[in-house]
Amino acid sequence: MEDTSILQSLQEGDRKVYKQIFLTYYSPLCEYATRFIPDQDAEELVQGLMMFIWEHREDLVIENSLKSYLFTATRNRCLNAVKKQQYHQQIHTFLYEKLKDQFKDPDYYLVNELAENIEKAIRELPDTYRETFILSRFREQTHAQVAQTLGVSVKTVEYRITQSLRILRVKLKDYLPLILFLFQDLPFE
Repeated sequence: MEDTSILQSLQEGDRKVYKQIFLTYYSPLCEYATRFIPDQDAEELVQGLMMFIWEHREDLVIENSLKSYLFTATRNRCLNAVKKQQYHQQIHTFLYEKLKDQFKDPDYYLVNELAENIEKAIRELPDTYRETFILSRFREQTHAQVAQTLGVSVKTVEYRITQSLRILRVKLKDYLPLILFLFQDLPFE
């Protein structure tokens, strides 16, 4: 069966074709993904891709071959997962470096607890706010660069940053004095 007919059948909701795609590509995609990320994460990532394909079957645009599309999508998802892991490591390293010598009393604030609470609060931000906040504060992009990256206005970026900070202040109110100290060195416009 040619890719165009497979894609057309998939877009029409043909479960047999979807099952065949899954059976044909699942294992090779998992193996390919393990080149970038751990085995368990690779399986979860490929399952997510397969779910995405089914849920968005009507809107799929595949310009080359289905195989090429699947492997490219897998690679891109793996690279995003690696970036996300690096981002989490960057937060832990930043907080550790800021706090390791700052407080003599180890019970004053535990670095891991604070890092986890900050990460959790950032993860819980609405998607658009979180993405804007990360680009601005952790990727060190200016508001204009963030606006260009996200395809929104600078005013929208400013609004999202303001709202993100407002939400984070509420969620992290118990740590506010320390957070103000930590965030003073982060890039602001």
